Amino acid sequence: MTTLPEAVAEFLRGRRIAVAGVSRDARQPANAIYRKLRDSGYEAIPINPNASQAEGVECFPDLASIPGRVDGLIVATHPRVAPSLVRQCSEFGVGRVWFHRSFGQGSVSNEAIRECEARRIQCIVGGCPLMYCEPVDVAHRCMRWFLRWRGRVPR
Repeated sequence: MTTLPEAVAEFLRGRRIAVAGVSRDARQPANAIYRKLRDSGYEAIPINPNASQAEGVECFPDLASIPGRVDGLIVATHPRVAPSLVRQCSEFGVGRVWFHRSFGQGSVSNEAIRECEARRIQCIVGGCPLMYCEPVDVAHRCMRWFLRWRGRVPR
């Protein structure tokens, strides 16, 4: 087991985590994140405005549609959607956002990061919960090492 960066540890202390970008296509990164969280004991909540179901459960169109409190949001969507999701977090009291990114831009949006700063929402830029939720598979351990070396995951 690896020592978690403080931002990751704090994010993962939340037990009710929404995942934006979960798709009807189970091969998408957001779906893998959703399944890992669910299988690790989190109450994972899928968000997709274009799907009523994903991964065999109800999929919510936005944060406003989710009953009860949400502890954190993982953004695994196109970056242009990220600022709107951050504004929803602010409106509904979600204080932590994680922008998924391994290689390339991922879900990271400079505008969304600025929105987090302006609204005092803690954000993680880069990486993925699959790199930190035990047990971590070999591929994600290697990606965590490589992306950490490149400065693209939390330290």
